[in-house]
Amino acid sequence: MSAESRKVSESIVETVHIVRPNHLNAVGRLFGGILMQWIDEVAALAAKRHAHMNVTTASVDNLRFLRGAYQNDVIIIMGKVTYVGRTSMEVKVDTYIEDLEGRRSHINQAFFTMVALDEKDRPAPVPGLILETKEEKAVWEEALLRRQTREHRR
Repeated sequence: MSAESRKVSESIVETVHIVRPNHLNAVGRLFGGILMQWIDEVAALAAKRHAHMNVTTASVDNLRFLRGAYQNDVIIIMGKVTYVGRTSMEVKVDTYIEDLEGRRSHINQAFFTMVALDEKDRPAPVPGLILETKEEKAVWEEALLRRQTREHRR
């Protein structure tokens, strides 16, 4: 890891989308591929905020579609770095539907492994991660288990 460390809060990204007719699949729900594109973009932005360099997606774990979204739903996608290795970062991305009163219903969660890239597109060291809350520390510990599972699958 590089000498400079950054807080989890410095990597937070939130995007807002409205589900439009061109986002729907044949049964009238938000097409999963569209949502996957949106969450991959959020993961990349969060990782870039942490690393201050370009990144690429290495893998996606635990992508869970908890419920569907429909035309005119407001989609909120939130991502943040939850773990860092030497050149890679885990980014947790949560997706919600927000109703007219601002209440949010959780519809999707995924964990992305993003790799930082230098100017020659080679893996590059990333800053450390400062964990400030019990929740951030717990998610870091869970990330260690996810990492071990990924390594075991290889």
